[in-house]
Amino acid sequence: MSKLKTQSLHKRESELAKTNKQLEILSNGIFANGELPTFKDKIVESNQFPLKPKPLEILQINVGYMCNQVCEHCHVDAGPDRKEIMTKETMQQCLDVIKTTGAHTLDLTGGAPEMNPNFRWFVEEAAKAGIKDFIVRSNLTIIRANKKYHDLPEFFKKHNVHVVSSMPHWTRGKTDKQRGEGVFDQSIQALKDLNAIGYGMPNSNLKLDLVYNPSGAFLPANQAAMEKDFKKALLEDFGIQFHNLFAITNLPISRFLDFLIASDNYEDYMYALVDAFNPTAVANVMCTNTISVSWDGYLYDCDFNQMLDLKVASKAKHISDYNEEILQNRDIIISQHCYGCTAGAGSSCQGTVA
Repeated sequence: MSKLKTQSLHKRESELAKTNKQLEILSNGIFANGELPTFKDKIVESNQFPLKPKPLEILQINVGYMCNQVCEHCHVDAGPDRKEIMTKETMQQCLDVIKTTGAHTLDLTGGAPEMNPNFRWFVEEAAKAGIKDFIVRSNLTIIRANKKYHDLPEFFKKHNVHVVSSMPHWTRGKTDKQRGEGVFDQSIQALKDLNAIGYGMPNSNLKLDLVYNPSGAFLPANQAAMEKDFKKALLEDFGIQFHNLFAITNLPISRFLDFLIASDNYEDYMYALVDAFNPTAVANVMCTNTISVSWDGYLYDCDFNQMLDLKVASKAKHISDYNEEILQNRDIIISQHCYGCTAGAGSSCQGTVA
């Protein structure tokens, strides 16, 4: 075996070990002050177990974990050193499914999805399928990172892509603290580039939405109120406009779980999630209307389960075996991290759900 393959194998084994360790931590639920109820117990109480899928609305595809940033809250553990990239063959299998699925939304994510070498080909081919809402989750800074990405706004416009971008705060200090030095300034310039061609402008059909994640071990504030604050600050300070703000709760997995444990905030954060459990939010969590596809083509109930390697409970576990009828009859896999999607107003990749 070559040295490169050996290193790759060891890296994969290390990642699996980390995933298993995080699952063990989440499943244990035992703390110094007592025992947390399981998420299953909570939804049994509200007669919502087992959690079942609704008609599929969103096909979310992670085209790779490579990213030009290393954000401390990232549940994907994305970064420049990640080599997991969806191949063109797997992309073609996704395209075959896109043409037949009942989903109305295609949601491309990463890492930075734009860093996949076949990203533009995939977008061009997927756009031909006539999906109603075609989302690309961009970190904004990729647009300014290298000259080869500078034309992304025009590329997005050509294919009527709905751009959804992470923006931790309207101030430099809080944004750079979470996402890295210089990220705020690059993000502001990228937003200006998008605004310049019509993205995010009033009455424009070029949709530009922002995503907010809390910068610490706390839940997001009211989404509507935060949207007003973001819009006011970005317009007054930089002349920037956008359509919607999505407030997303940080789930206790991957890099954020590491942060919680290292900062001795894990127990308090889990108790906060459980205390804020909202049974109304359970009915609309993203796993009920979404299928998540990993870079290697495996299927998951959501991208959070994807990061914990919790594949769908179905015979159709890979995009090459995709069968919507079979998938609709599955039970959704749950664990303690699901409290993050049902706390307060609830949380999904489309923002609050209750």
